[in-house]
Amino acid sequence: MIELGKIQNLKVMRKTEIGIYLNLENNANEADILLPKSQVPVETEIGHELEVFVYKDSEDRMIATVKKPKVTLGALAVLSVVQITKIGAFLDWGLEKDLFLPFKQQVGEVIRGNSYLVGVYIDKSNRLCATMKVYDLLSCESPYSENSKTQGIIYRITEDYGVFVAVDNKYHGLIPNKEIYGTYKIGDTVDVRVKKIRPDGKLELSVRKQAFYQMEDDAQKIMNQLKSSGGTLPLSDKSSPEKIKAELNISKAAFKRAVGRLLKEGALKITDEGIVLTWEID
Repeated sequence: MIELGKIQNLKVMRKTEIGIYLNLENNANEADILLPKSQVPVETEIGHELEVFVYKDSEDRMIATVKKPKVTLGALAVLSVVQITKIGAFLDWGLEKDLFLPFKQQVGEVIRGNSYLVGVYIDKSNRLCATMKVYDLLSCESPYSENSKTQGIIYRITEDYGVFVAVDNKYHGLIPNKEIYGTYKIGDTVDVRVKKIRPDGKLELSVRKQAFYQMEDDAQKIMNQLKSSGGTLPLSDKSSPEKIKAELNISKAAFKRAVGRLLKEGALKITDEGIVLTWEID
C-alpha cells in the first residue's frame, strides 16, 4: 500500500512527457502516481526504485516528490507560518504546496512569521494537515536523567498545571506552576533542567539550576535589586511568597537561601524596614 505522508521506495512503472509514474511492485489495487518531470533524476529508467515522499497536490491528487519535507506523518517539527487565511494557517514544510493548519488544530494565537511545533495527521477528507495539539504524539521514553540540561519548545500553557514543553521536540515535559518564573508564550524555546522523572516517564522540568548553583545567581539578583532601589528592600523571611516573587521573581525558599549566604558574607543586614546593604553604594 502506498502510504500518504511518508517517505518510501517506489518503482518506476512508466515514463511520459510530463514525468514518470511510480507504484509498488504487483500493486494492481492502486493507481500509479506521478513524479513530475522536473524532479526525475537523470538516467532514471523503468524498473528503477526511487525514494520519494507522497502527498497531495493543489488539485487533491496523489503525487510524489524527491524533496524531503521538514515533517512527515506522525512526526513533529517546528514550522514557520507563511500565511493566515479565513480557514486557517499555512506552514512552510519545504514543499511546493504549503501545509494547512486548520483553526480547530491551533492552540493560542497563531501569528504569521512565527514558528510553532506541529505534527502531521490525515483529516477526514484524506488530506495531510498540521496540528498544534501534539500531546499524544510525544514520547515518554527520553534518554534523560535527573538534573540533565536540555531544551524544548512550549506547545501549551494552562493555569491548572503549568507550561507544557516538548523536550527536544519529541518528549513529554512540564514546567509546573511552582517552577514558573517569568512570562512565556506558545512557541517559545526554553532551556530547562530535568528536575524529576515521573513513573510514567514524563519529565518534570525547571528553568532554574540546582539550589546550590542557583543560589549564586539569586544572591547576585538580590544585590542588584538592592543597589537599584537605594540600598533597601522591604522584604524579609516573614514576607509572603507572592511579594517576594513579585519583587525578585524567585521563590521564598530561594530568597531565604540567598539572603542567608549574603548575611554570612556580611553583605547585608536585616532591619525593621527589610534587608539593607551594609556597604556604601557606588
